Amino acid sequence: MSTVTVSPGAEATTSLTVRNDGDIVEAYTLEVVGDCAAWSTVEPTRVSLYPGTSEVVTVRLAPPRSHEVRAGETPLGVRVLPTERPESVAVPEATVVVEPFHELRAELDPHRRRGWLGARFRTSVQNRGNTPADVGLTGKQAGEELRLSFAPDRRSLEPGESAEARLRVRIRKPVWFGKPITWPFEVEAAEGAERDTDSAQPGRPEALQGEFTQLPILPKWLLMVLAALLALLVAWFALVRPAVRSTAKQAAQAAQKETARKEQQREAAEGGSDDPTGGQGRDQGKGARPGKPTSPGGPGSKPGTDTGNTQQSSATIDVQTRSGGEKEGKYRVPEGKMFRITDMVVANFQGDEGVLTISFGNRKITTIALETFRNQDYHWVTPIQIPENATVTASVTCAKPGTPATGTQASGCHQVLNVSGTLSDLAP
Repeated sequence: MSTVTVSPGAEATTSLTVRNDGDIVEAYTLEVVGDCAAWSTVEPTRVSLYPGTSEVVTVRLAPPRSHEVRAGETPLGVRVLPTERPESVAVPEATVVVEPFHELRAELDPHRRRGWLGARFRTSVQNRGNTPADVGLTGKQAGEELRLSFAPDRRSLEPGESAEARLRVRIRKPVWFGKPITWPFEVEAAEGAERDTDSAQPGRPEALQGEFTQLPILPKWLLMVLAALLALLVAWFALVRPAVRSTAKQAAQAAQKETARKEQQREAAEGGSDDPTGGQGRDQGKGARPGKPTSPGGPGSKPGTDTGNTQQSSATIDVQTRSGGEKEGKYRVPEGKMFRITDMVVANFQGDEGVLTISFGNRKITTIALETFRNQDYHWVTPIQIPENATVTASVTCAKPGTPATGTQASGCHQVLNVSGTLSDLAP
C-alpha cells in the first residue's frame, strides 16, 4: 500500500496483495487497524490461497465530514492473520492524508428586539470543520442608520469548539414622535481569509437576518394626554376661572353683609335697650335727646343689665380622667357678673379617644368625639351670655388614653377647655 489522499465525506480506495509463501493451503483474515479503522473496510475480509499463489484485496476509506476526523496524515494498517499459522501474522501499513474542510455554524438570538436608542443581541459560532479556524464576525445594514459592534469580534476556534459574542446595535438618530421604525440588518461569520471574499463559499454559513425596531421617545398616548391637559388649561382660564372668581366675589360680599348685620344686632343687644324696635325708636321717646341713647342703669333700664364696667376675661377648665371613667370640669360665673363668650378652644393634645360634652349653663353647646381632633376652636359674632352663678361645664368620658409627643401612652385622658370673652358688672 502507498499514501492515500481522501476528502471527508468522500471515498478513496487502495489495494493490498496477499501472497501465500507457505507449503500448505492457508486462509487469511483481514482487518483494518489503527485510527482509520472506524471509517475503513477491506474487501474481501477473508481469502484462501494455495501455496505460491496471491490475491489482491481492496481497502476502502470513507471518512465522515465531521470535526472529529482531523485533517492531516493518519496511519493505516491492515492486519493479515493466517488461520493455520497465526504466529505468522503481518500488518502492512500505509499513510492516509485527510484533506481539510471548513464549515462554520452561526446563530443570532433573538432575531428581533425593540428599543429607543439601541438593543443587545447574542451571537454564537461553532467551528464544525476539521482544522483550527480564525473566525471573525461582521454586521451590515442597507443604510447608515445603525451602528453594529461585536465584543469580541474575532476568535480562534479548534475543531468542534463554540464561542459566543455580544452584538450591540445603536441607532444614530432618535425618533421623538410617530410610529415605530423597523431596521433590518445582517450578521456574517467567516474565517479570517474569507471575510472579504464571496459569501457563497462551501462551508461558510448564510448571513443571519436580524431586526431592530426603533421606538419613539414620546409615545402616541403621551401626546394625547398632553393635548388633553392643554385643552383643560385653556378651558380653565377661559371659562372656569372667571366663573369661580365671580362666585367667590359674590360670596365675600354676602359674608360682609352678614357680618355687618350681626355686628348691628350685637351692638343693639349690648345697649340694653328695651325698645322693641331694637333702638330705632329711641329718638322718638319722651325725654330722649337725638343721637344720645339712654345710659345703662339709668331711667328705663331693666334690672340685671350690666352697668358698663366691662373687661376682657377668659377661663380655663382642665379635665383629667382615668381610662373608662367620666369626669366634669366647671367654671362658675362670679356673682354680680355677666360673662359673654365669643371664643372657645378645646385641646386634645394626647389624642385620647372618648366623648367631650360642653355646656353653657343649662344649654348644651356641643358633643365631640375626642378621636376626631387634636385642637378645635369656635368663634361667635354674637356673644353667648352666661349669667351670674351659672357654669361652663366640660364633661369627659374617657374610652382610651392616647399617646402624647413623648411617645409613651398616657395612663388617663387629659383635655383642656379655654373660653374667652367679656366679663361685665350687673346693675344693682
